[in-house]
Amino acid sequence: MAGIGLKLALAGLIAGGLSACGRDDAGPETAQPVDANALVVEATIAQLQSAIKQGGVSCRQVVKASLDRIDAYDQSSGVRAITVVNPKALTRADEIDAALARGDDVGPLFCAPVLVKDNFDTHDMATTGGSISLLGQLPPDDAFMVRKLREAGAIVVAKTNMAEWAFTPRQTISSSYGRTANAYDVGRVPAGSSGGTASGVAMSFGVAGLGSDTGNSIRGPSSHLALFGIRSTIGLTSRDGVVPLAFDRDIAGPMTRTVEDGARMLNVVAGEDPNDPYTADGAGKKPADYTAFLDKDGLKGARIGVLRALSDVEDADPAVIAIFDQAIEDLKAAGAEIVDPFEIKELAGHLAGDYFCPRFRYDMAQYLKTRGADAPIKDVIEVLESGQYGKDDPRVKGALEFFRDFPADIHPSQWEKPCPDYFDHEGRQAYKNDVIAAMDAAGIDAIIYPSWNNPPTLIDRANQDYAGDNSQLAAPATGLPAVTVPMGYSYGNLPAGLQILGRPYSEGVLIKFAYAYEQATKHRRPPNGFAALTEE
Repeated sequence: MAGIGLKLALAGLIAGGLSACGRDDAGPETAQPVDANALVVEATIAQLQSAIKQGGVSCRQVVKASLDRIDAYDQSSGVRAITVVNPKALTRADEIDAALARGDDVGPLFCAPVLVKDNFDTHDMATTGGSISLLGQLPPDDAFMVRKLREAGAIVVAKTNMAEWAFTPRQTISSSYGRTANAYDVGRVPAGSSGGTASGVAMSFGVAGLGSDTGNSIRGPSSHLALFGIRSTIGLTSRDGVVPLAFDRDIAGPMTRTVEDGARMLNVVAGEDPNDPYTADGAGKKPADYTAFLDKDGLKGARIGVLRALSDVEDADPAVIAIFDQAIEDLKAAGAEIVDPFEIKELAGHLAGDYFCPRFRYDMAQYLKTRGADAPIKDVIEVLESGQYGKDDPRVKGALEFFRDFPADIHPSQWEKPCPDYFDHEGRQAYKNDVIAAMDAAGIDAIIYPSWNNPPTLIDRANQDYAGDNSQLAAPATGLPAVTVPMGYSYGNLPAGLQILGRPYSEGVLIKFAYAYEQATKHRRPPNGFAALTEE
């Protein structure tokens, strides 16, 4: 069975196998074989690459082991995280093996098996945004982030399921591929909308994944699956080629089992892109290397504010709040100075503010143009007339009917009731400025609160029992960066996440704090029931 014992056994296998190999330059002839099936379980990018470079395992064996895990566990377990696998993944692995043998530069993410959410364009695999209406046509090219990953040597091994059109944070259910469950308990939700990436990465189907986050959808599923997830500052990362929900809020980015791998992924996918005008704001603000912030002592001297306004609420689950309170003690033990409570001026007014722009239909019209003349639909509202939408979640039809009332061909800033873009939105900019002013006044480096105040809910009550989602409340409206990192488990095996929010473009600081907390607590453990496969 997978678990702590397997993780320790894997660590020993890797350490033993690599020490037997000697130095990197010892050559394949001295390397001892490494079991790829055991290696990929809970492995980091660095561990996979070390084993490959030292000749104990090939890139093909690593990728095949990932694909074999998908085949063995995804459908049979009832999790159903994967939509399609990449038929060319092994061919690409062979190319990397050949390049390594020649001594070529293979990129910083070489042979990292990556899972990509079904709303990222991939020229060689279906991209549906969770809707059956887009199932029949391949995008003409890759999304910006997917292209960057491939250029860095990563291998997209599979696409992952998502909530239809990313409409809901409550669960992950699409009309194109069905429902995804939580790998820690298949009777519970993985949250939404990036639940497929979350469960897939948690089950070691890939070493890392990509998700998108309009309000919750990277951090919520990461919290529910004991992962590190990062919603970056609006402007740091491109959304080009990502099926939109609200372009003025959407963020795309990494979901990983370790903070280190999140930093490695962010190094590659962040950056300016002429096809995303928001990234002009982030020009020159990306540090040279996010892994430079990986400091085990990174919390020493840090001042952390506890936003009790988001945790001390009536419907919070006491077991999750107890975990959060312990996290505060662990932060103190790691050297942080805690400001508790930390307060933000006018927070209640901002939380009640009408800051969401219902621009989905317009943004989809812009996106569908990029799918070319053969796009199966031109206006997303066509799916209402054709009935090509999910019937298992009544909220999908209701959302489509809501968005139908807004124009597809007029920019939101030109509507009768204008809906300004993020950088021009007075309310959102005021919210951001109030948060920063409160941090400055208190000398705060970052703010913490539970990613969710409640554990993953029962899958058959996903809508009725939705509660505790804090990810919607600060980062999306303000555009500020926030990460979630595992902080423990309620009721035995239900993951909970600690959210850390910071100033604009402070991703490096957030990575430093999350890494120091992760290293001090070591909360991450794999879900039970998905042991390393054995050779037949």
